[in-house]
Amino acid sequence: MRRSPARVTAPTVAERVRSVLAAAHSMTVVCDGQQAEVRRLDGSGAMGHFHLHAPSDGASVRSARHVPVRLELTDIAPTPVRDRLRARVTLTGLLTAPYDPASEESTCMEFGQAVLEDAEGRAFVSLQELEAAEDDPMATCEAGMLTHLVDDHGELVALLLRLVRPLPRRGVLRVLPLRIDRYGVTLRLEYPRTHRDARLPFKTPVNHIDHVGPQIHALLSAARRLSHTRRRLLI
Repeated sequence: MRRSPARVTAPTVAERVRSVLAAAHSMTVVCDGQQAEVRRLDGSGAMGHFHLHAPSDGASVRSARHVPVRLELTDIAPTPVRDRLRARVTLTGLLTAPYDPASEESTCMEFGQAVLEDAEGRAFVSLQELEAAEDDPMATCEAGMLTHLVDDHGELVALLLRLVRPLPRRGVLRVLPLRIDRYGVTLRLEYPRTHRDARLPFKTPVNHIDHVGPQIHALLSAARRLSHTRRRLLI
């Protein structure tokens, strides 16, 4: 009997890196002993200012001057959770000339490596993995969606808490949405001295921003059914 493929419930490291690059509003460029803050990425993301390519072995490339460059980006939660830093992304590589922060042209960068650092540790991503990863349709609008959920529908966040497994221990002070991506929603449960993150996966990955609404409604419906069942058991 052929087994069905395992259900994917969370983005890969490469997908997360792509989302950070797409959604970032600023980044730090360190090159040739100089540090430049690049702000207002104007919706083009970090890769609107840098385009990556694989290392070349040609003689002309070997003879050219190579200048090391490092791009540093931070992924900050848009909601007021405790410890808002979700991840750091660092890309390293080479340029054929020092970076010019005043240039409006996209800078060609020979890719070295990409690193994602978060609470779970450090993970490395190759250029091939970045190129193969799919763009998340919610990456650039995630912040607006999460702040809208908190500001206008806070009661729904509390309802989603019913779906968390394993069950939260007593003493939860606050629950807020930490992240939403094409695979699901992550909640942050805050306790007096610590916190815990809980993943609520969608039934199927979202391929278009217009499809996220039904997936969220499906989670809320499941939470309401669970709540109703519990009340019946208590009667």
